[in-house]
This record gives sequence, C-alpha cells and structure tokens, in this order.
Amino acid sequence: MTIEAVEGGQRPPLAARLKLNADGILEQIARDYGVSTLEVVRNLPSEHSTVIEAKPFADIMQDVTTGGDILFIVHTPDIVLECAGPLPPGTFGRGYFNVHGDGPIGGHIRAENCAAIAFVSRPFMGRASCSIQFFNGAGEAMFKIFVRRDAARELIPAQVAKFDALHERCRAMARGHN
Repeated sequence: MTIEAVEGGQRPPLAARLKLNADGILEQIARDYGVSTLEVVRNLPSEHSTVIEAKPFADIMQDVTTGGDILFIVHTPDIVLECAGPLPPGTFGRGYFNVHGDGPIGGHIRAENCAAIAFVSRPFMGRASCSIQFFNGAGEAMFKIFVRRDAARELIPAQVAKFDALHERCRAMARGHN
C-alpha cells in the first residue's frame, strides 16, 4: 500500500500501516482494526518488536529492579495510569506476584495470567521509546514498563543498554540458547 492510498482514505492492512508508521497508541490502533493490542504488537515490523512466551516473567521483573527508576503504565479503556520510580523486588504468594518497597510502585500481579511478553522499541509521539509489555490471554496489556527519559526528554542511555541486553538474553532463551 502506498502513502497516497492511505492519504486517499483507504485503510491499509494492519502490518502495512505499521510498516508505514509504527507510531501511535497501540490500544487505539487495536480498536481501529478490531484486534487485540498483542496482535498489533505482533504486526509491528521485526525491528520494533519481539514477542516471547511468559515463562521468564519473574526473571524479567527481577532484572528490571536493578535498572533505576522506570515508568510503570497500566492502560485500560478508562485510564492510562503512569507511575515513575524504582521497581521493587517481587515475590510469589497467595496467587500473585507481589511487589512491595519504599517507592511509589507496588501491588499484586496475577502473573499466571501473563501469556506473552513483548520487547518494543518504536517511535511514540515522534520520539524513540523502549518498553517491556506484559499481555494476558486475551491479548491485552496487563502493564508496561518503559525506559525513562532524562531532563531533555531523551531516553536514558544506561537504561537503553540494560533494556537491549535483557531483550537479547530473552530472545536467545526463546531460541533455546541460554
């Protein structure tokens, strides 16, 4: 599909739309196309997303606790809740992955409902973004963890390096090469 067709009012297939422009609110794109948010992520060009099984949930969460302040987002049809701070270590108990610490991020996550995890690096509102997104069995985001920005609104390089390293480790695990 050409940009002229898109400008002429023809809606391109999802993968073609995302190839032309990977920017936008994933949940809104999903609503526009009548698919799950995970389906949108799976249709991003390969350089923007890697989707893996949820098996390393606890390992990923533990790794994120060592990276400094993050942006924790829960996006529902009614609210986009953003909370910045360090992710405290979590433990399993009473059917939840429990996250508690002295910072603003805490709660109880039904980890068993996590069906897929995506590492997403793509433009958002015209700026680079990096996130780890956790999806339930319906293909909707349970929550997202974003790399933070500095005072100039640029991604923090040390966090990007940590994100890239974790992404590569998980990609290798998914291929069966620990």
